[in-house]
Amino acid sequence: MTELGGFQDRVARIDLSDGEVAYESIDDEDAKQYIGARGLGVKYVFEQGPDVDPLGPDNLLAFMNGPLSGTQVTMSGRIAICTKSPLTGTVTDSHHGGWSGARLKWSGFDGLLFEGEADDPVYAVVEDGEVELRDAAHLWGDGFHDTRDAIEEEVEGSYGKNLSIMGIGPAGENEVKFASIMNEDDRASGRGGTGCVMGSKNLKAVVVKSTTKMPKPADQETFKEGHQQAMQAITESEVTAPNEGGLSMYGTNVLMNIGEEMDGLPTKNGKYTSTKSMREAEGADIDAERVSGENVRENILVDEPTCHSCPVACKKEVEVDVMHKGEEMNVRTESYEYESAYALGPNSGHTDRDKIALMLERCNDMGVDTIDAGNMMAMAMEMTEQGKLEGVGELEWGDAETMVDMIDRMAHREDDLADLLAEGPRRVADRKEAHENSLAVKGQTIAAYDPRCLKGMGIGYATSNRGACHLRGYTPAAEILGVPEKVDPYEYEGKGELTAQFQDLHAISDSFDICKFNAFAEGIEEYVLQYNGMTGRDVTEDELLEAGERIYNLERYYNNLNGFDGADDSLPERFLEDGIPGQGASEGEYCELEEMKEEYYDHRGWVDGVVPDEKLDELGIDLGPGTGVSSGGGAAVSSDD
Repeated sequence: MTELGGFQDRVARIDLSDGEVAYESIDDEDAKQYIGARGLGVKYVFEQGPDVDPLGPDNLLAFMNGPLSGTQVTMSGRIAICTKSPLTGTVTDSHHGGWSGARLKWSGFDGLLFEGEADDPVYAVVEDGEVELRDAAHLWGDGFHDTRDAIEEEVEGSYGKNLSIMGIGPAGENEVKFASIMNEDDRASGRGGTGCVMGSKNLKAVVVKSTTKMPKPADQETFKEGHQQAMQAITESEVTAPNEGGLSMYGTNVLMNIGEEMDGLPTKNGKYTSTKSMREAEGADIDAERVSGENVRENILVDEPTCHSCPVACKKEVEVDVMHKGEEMNVRTESYEYESAYALGPNSGHTDRDKIALMLERCNDMGVDTIDAGNMMAMAMEMTEQGKLEGVGELEWGDAETMVDMIDRMAHREDDLADLLAEGPRRVADRKEAHENSLAVKGQTIAAYDPRCLKGMGIGYATSNRGACHLRGYTPAAEILGVPEKVDPYEYEGKGELTAQFQDLHAISDSFDICKFNAFAEGIEEYVLQYNGMTGRDVTEDELLEAGERIYNLERYYNNLNGFDGADDSLPERFLEDGIPGQGASEGEYCELEEMKEEYYDHRGWVDGVVPDEKLDELGIDLGPGTGVSSGGGAAVSSDD
């Protein structure tokens, strides 16, 4: 057990196969070594066995909060969902904000571990330190929004007061490989197919009831010092300052115009580095400004709700009246985010602002990742253009009308094309010899940062443990926003080490579990003070950073045991030398991946993408058989051993 402050020292292990629920404590050494949330969740997933079938009953689906979740710490409303990904075959963790992470803590839990597979659909109700499974057959097939409303009535709770729900839509039920888990405010654990795993277990929803019961810091004085210091940093930051900073005013979509101006916005499946370049080359009616945060705020913004303990309020709720198939529809939705707007808009060859809002609403209700959904449709558009989908279906560039319907079609696997796309980029590329059309790394598609312009994002995509991802190590903080200091986005030297440092820092914040947007203002000093104050520990900055490194190496080790190595730390060919060069401000640029990988591996102490046994020993990782690799070289153990 652990007596560290911030923990409830209670985890529920739910076997869906027989409906049994067991309760256990958290090992104190694990709590210290792996912090919580992402770190502890990945350790639980590792202990279940790296070689499990992602969609089999033995795969673990872990809902985890951290020692700072649900506390007074700013932006501490996050929750981590950890599992083995059916999209990539790697370990994955996917987070969402809102109130469900805090409410899980307030209900008496640090985590929920789901294993097995229910014979019939169920949902879990969590309240007062207990978990109960209830019948969900009547909800199976419903969209997430109807599911949410039905459950609110059934459990006699009230959203915004004492109730949170995390659930899936038809995409999860039909095992779409990039299905997401939604929560009541359209926040999504979108990446890695966590909703697909949930659907494979016949688990429709996880419902948490609790009033506010914030944990008290173990060391009040240290916590107060850290909290005041963090609040000052947030309020003084040009990025996070409430009602003033770019993130607070425009949400994540503040980056749309910035990315466009830098020629760092992948457009038309990454053929171009901005909508301007596409417009000039093809005469297309496309302009990123139409879907920017500034345009959204001026024209369709209706509300700015926030998550637990967050003064920034980056969420932007919009309302539009939009024509679809000759019918005028009124749509109100959250999540008009930069990544979502990029994938469903410019990267798919259009900038129809209001149709994107409709697509977002559809993605949220069907329960699919907006990034992969948009990028899969862009991939299909390019394949259609090249004749690779003959006999399967087609999707034309910029056809926003058909894209809206395709989201539903993919979620239900309605036809041959929708069924194919629902399998994700790697399987589509394998089946249709279309690897050149895929913007994926390890089977997950890239976010809205072009590695021909933002070189740190190139090595970040390649070395992310959960497939292409901007949130493993957010180097655009330095390359665009100058946090903690400005670096040249086009310079590749130094980006390997910079990326590793960001990755370790984000492993810490994900394990606390607090929002990464803290890192636009706070640093390791504020992290240490708040963590020590809450838990009662006395760790140094170096010790906390080592914990982040340990978590990142544990994930990489898990992947190594599944056969991943340096060959998988790759990028789509169009971003590399002899691919498609950048245009405009990025004219002639490619991503120097191999040079950055060499620097990155040297900093990490890895051998061709594999964690050597000496590094495991150095970090105190004593799980599993080891990789069979030494820093002096040697063959990795096969995934069958």
